[in-house]
Amino acid sequence: MSTNYPIEIGLLLYPEAQLSAVLGMTDLLELANRFAVPQAESTGKAIRVSHWRQETSEALPSRVFDTMPEKDGSPSVLVVPPSLGEPATPEIAAPYSDWLRRHHAAGGTLASVCAGAFVLAETGLLDGRVATTHWLYEEQFQSRFPKVHLDVDRLIIDDGDLITAGGAMAWTDLGLKLLDRFLGPNIMVKTARILLVDPPGREQRFYSVFSPKLLHGDAAILKVQHWLQETEAKDIALGKLASISGLQERTFQRRFHKATGMTTSEYCQRLRVGRAREFLQFSRLSVESVAWEVGYQDPASFRKVFARIVGLPPGEYRQRFAAG
Repeated sequence: MSTNYPIEIGLLLYPEAQLSAVLGMTDLLELANRFAVPQAESTGKAIRVSHWRQETSEALPSRVFDTMPEKDGSPSVLVVPPSLGEPATPEIAAPYSDWLRRHHAAGGTLASVCAGAFVLAETGLLDGRVATTHWLYEEQFQSRFPKVHLDVDRLIIDDGDLITAGGAMAWTDLGLKLLDRFLGPNIMVKTARILLVDPPGREQRFYSVFSPKLLHGDAAILKVQHWLQETEAKDIALGKLASISGLQERTFQRRFHKATGMTTSEYCQRLRVGRAREFLQFSRLSVESVAWEVGYQDPASFRKVFARIVGLPPGEYRQRFAAG
């Protein structure tokens, strides 16, 4: 698809699509045109925004809104926005799958935000690819689309022809990413400054809360998970955990990993780091004291584990997210 003036970005109005994201992204892209249009004669580039809706069950989606209705052409990018409620069911997503696949086959880019990834994944195009969605939907998404390599730590994954963004407000990140691609970094940064938003580079794990898998059906492992939650993972000795489960150590390790997707060490680290985040946000304890409170005797080890899981060192996390 051509990237000559104008570059069209289409937004899909499927049932329960979050209109605030659709309109917000439209405004973001239109704002960028204040910088781009005066240069369009020389650069040949500006942004055209269109909205697409399926008017009847038999019809294909059609353009129902257009910022440049006098222009011909088709979208270079089609974006599936977040859902206002729960992620779209297969029945809701199915009518759009062939249309999205044809757009992709013709050379177009597909993108999704938050639960919009469920509509995009129904096309099968994400199979074998790395994608993200809101961290709250991790287990549900993996259950429905096991062939997709899901990475909910990342806020946005730009895989060239397929782009997925995490949380519901990640439409700002996606919009800026598209501006960077089509209009260049200068216009992207100018737009971000006007809107007082960070340029792309955030990660979803800065904001996500560890949500352990509890619906796996293994009562012995669930018993251990509840005990770890109650005791804040202060005692994580393998023998102790196996004893609580009533299983032999090797059997316990195997079943724990199968049920939770993690080793006991990784699981307990995430519980401890979750507690540490609360201390860093809502207390004045030093980082060393926080480390001690959550079960680390070596502050250096705590800092290393915290940065690996959260993506920021404890001090920087506190500066960014401390309450008051």
